[in-house]
Amino acid sequence: MIEDEGNIEVHAPGLPVVAIIGDGQLARMTQTAAIELGQSVRLLAGSKNSSAAQVCADVVVGDYHDYDDLLAAVKGADAVTFDHEHVPNEHLLALIDAGYNVNPRPAALINAQDKLVQRERLSELGAPVPRFVGIDKLEDAEAFWDETGGQVCLKTRRGGYDGKGVWFPQSREELCRLVEEIDSPLLAEEKIDFARELSALVARTPSGETRAWDITQSVQADGICSEAIAPAPGLDAETAREVEALGCSVAEKLEVTGVLAVELFEDKAGDIFVNELAMRPHNTGHWTQDGAVTSQFEQHVRAVLDWPLGDTTRTVPVTVMANVLGAETDPDMEMQDRMVHVARRFPNAKMHLYGKTHRPGRKIGHVNLTGNDADATRRDARLAAGFLRDAVWADGYAE
Repeated sequence: MIEDEGNIEVHAPGLPVVAIIGDGQLARMTQTAAIELGQSVRLLAGSKNSSAAQVCADVVVGDYHDYDDLLAAVKGADAVTFDHEHVPNEHLLALIDAGYNVNPRPAALINAQDKLVQRERLSELGAPVPRFVGIDKLEDAEAFWDETGGQVCLKTRRGGYDGKGVWFPQSREELCRLVEEIDSPLLAEEKIDFARELSALVARTPSGETRAWDITQSVQADGICSEAIAPAPGLDAETAREVEALGCSVAEKLEVTGVLAVELFEDKAGDIFVNELAMRPHNTGHWTQDGAVTSQFEQHVRAVLDWPLGDTTRTVPVTVMANVLGAETDPDMEMQDRMVHVARRFPNAKMHLYGKTHRPGRKIGHVNLTGNDADATRRDARLAAGFLRDAVWADGYAE
């Protein structure tokens, strides 16, 4: 049920309005990029105090599952886009039929919404994916366990993120128990013994222009991205070109519009496998805010409006993004005081906070640091993010 119909008076006459469905930190940072281009954002948010709603002047409070709420949020917008992939596709098709410019289109978005559809489509396109199977009955899971020698990753087809909706059963019996207990459509794929995770970040316009950023290495902790390093350390030039070409090919063949993140596994033999797709700005692209000519957030609004894409060249040798996650116990020191301490020790640290209250493990912000050496920059980024989390310098530094 719609609580309001927005605030049309806050939009500059003659400049684009982008409607964003979703109210998290991705929408918040996209809003910042849009206003620097003279554009403005109308937001469909779940509440007035959500991360993005705090900074957006035109907020419609409603439910993205409700078509009437969606319609109120997109009214008069030049483009409609998202900070998540969960809007029902039938609603998006109805918006397109009503004449709205929706990007990415539902035909592309389904590949980020449903992991089995994604795997099947990528396989058809010849992209490297792990062996997989849809689980319709218990026998499917048992047969796949035998086929892979027990190297099984079980996933929900829809809705999982940040490690949620993913299981690694340690026995055939555990796999069977999970399949019987989980009340959600499932797929199983072969567990990859990977050496590291990479991310190919690209943007594509409706008219077909495509640009890619440098390949990034991501580091996960408990299923959540904790760091992103750009460019990926030690990645040889040929592999980097192959991964970039793969990202661009996926964007073109799936007709993605906006930013696309292709998350990848690199195994110990150097082979690459696609892990996930995200059709929106992505955690592994946050480094672009302070390490590239054009950030992923600016590029996304350019792309969905079919504007010329910006230069994606790195501006510094190395950029490291470190996520700030809520500690088990919120420190007594106020966040603004922690930020002052970080700024004093690391004047080149760029802190991006999301306006979120503390919750253990919750993403509440990130820090970008630039430098000449990947190891040194990673160390400093970890220290800065750690102090914002714990109010303690992990290396014992005393001011």
